[in-house]
Amino acid sequence: MSTPTGFMEYKRELPDDRDPVARIRDWKEFHRMFSEEQLRTQGARCMDCGTPYCHTGMELAGNASGCPINNLIPEWNNLVYRGLWKEAYERLAKTNNFPEFTGRVCPAPCEGSCTVGLIGDPVTIKTIEQAIIDKAFEEGWVVPQPPKARTGKQVAVVGSGPAGLATAAQLNKAGHTVTVYERADRVGGLLMYGIPTMKLEKEIVQRRVDLLAEEGVKFVVNTEIGKDITSKELLERFDAVVLCGGSTKARPIGNVEGHELKGIHQAMDYLNSTIKSYLDNGLQEGTYISAKGKNVIVIGGGDTGTDCVATALRHGCASVTQFGTHAKAPLERDNLNNPWPEFPNVYTLDYAHEEAKALFGEDPRAFSVLTKKFVGDENGNVKELHTVQIRRYVDEQGRKIYEEIPGTEKIWPADLVLVAVGFEGPERTIIDQMGLETDRRSNVKAPYGKYTTNVNKVFAAGDMRRGQSLIVWAINEGREAAREVDKYLMGSTLLP
Repeated sequence: MSTPTGFMEYKRELPDDRDPVARIRDWKEFHRMFSEEQLRTQGARCMDCGTPYCHTGMELAGNASGCPINNLIPEWNNLVYRGLWKEAYERLAKTNNFPEFTGRVCPAPCEGSCTVGLIGDPVTIKTIEQAIIDKAFEEGWVVPQPPKARTGKQVAVVGSGPAGLATAAQLNKAGHTVTVYERADRVGGLLMYGIPTMKLEKEIVQRRVDLLAEEGVKFVVNTEIGKDITSKELLERFDAVVLCGGSTKARPIGNVEGHELKGIHQAMDYLNSTIKSYLDNGLQEGTYISAKGKNVIVIGGGDTGTDCVATALRHGCASVTQFGTHAKAPLERDNLNNPWPEFPNVYTLDYAHEEAKALFGEDPRAFSVLTKKFVGDENGNVKELHTVQIRRYVDEQGRKIYEEIPGTEKIWPADLVLVAVGFEGPERTIIDQMGLETDRRSNVKAPYGKYTTNVNKVFAAGDMRRGQSLIVWAINEGREAAREVDKYLMGSTLLP
């Protein structure tokens, strides 16, 4: 522990982010960091709570509670408080392959289950985590650590997102020769394409990829398994195959009248076109879907929709509104229906909402809204969107029911509509070629903790197995899948 009374002596503080109006003029990260002294003070708030729920990694009420990779949070908080930064990094690296990613984009379920948060404000765990890894890179403590010997076993990892990279990192540590296949032109999956640069600058992703390459991991880009290389060839060439292709089949809105109009795009197509253009040519060649001067509607209240809001603001949109079918969350935790240590469902302004409010004067979100139809102009371009307010409740069978409220119909001007209503599961090419069994949600069927499929030597992990989820769960599954693959190849394993 740090100091026994730190949580009573010091208030929770977060570093001020860059000014919202200023930061929408560029694509750089919006976070600032505390000084070491401020970080030590925040570390002092971590108490000797006996049972640290912050690193339990359970699922409660459909959300993560505590850290899914079981970060040893009280230990590195204490080390930061004592000024032992290198030791803090070493402790952090024991459980997390990529703290520079989770420290930036994880929603911090650890903080939601922090014991101090029971009666006050939780410890600023995520900020301290990012500070530890950033300092480790600055000080040169993060260096390539290739295995001392190779086993002679060849493993293919399909997909280079967080699950794929975690799998590759761990299997490489065990001495196996790992080849990661990525169909995009850059390695990183969701980390590279999907998360905007203002949340995660791509130099940070590439830095880790380069480090893994120096350790011996082989990366093959512009190669889609099932098309450029058949699944049969892959199985013949490797001793084990781990599928980490993600949940990338976007959920359509084909039941909404007018969905075929021009100007209606899937959110990931919109985000990816901007990120790729930014990386390729600094957005100079216009090879992306632009929101400049347009009235933008984002359908979907999750993180992807929020990223669309932030991107549209940087494009220079005329207006932006984000629809969610969920009701506005309460200002404080509902201790009856959302008790600690569940992840707190409370009203907050995410970075994009803060930016839109600073620019346009109000939160861009519209809650409990259902899209009824799109209307186009004479050229087939979307020009407006019709909605109605709804009540949402769960029936006796556990199904979500949406009840329209008469008299709440509204028409919104819309030149660009971005659909961010989630994903249906993984794409089918590899699944069909390999004859893989799937679950009722169309994900690859592989038991959690084992990751084995119905096909010999084929494993599955991450969103491709569990469905759309958090980066920290992808890292969890990648690490665990690597352990099971190592056990399959060698008969036993020393991987954690």
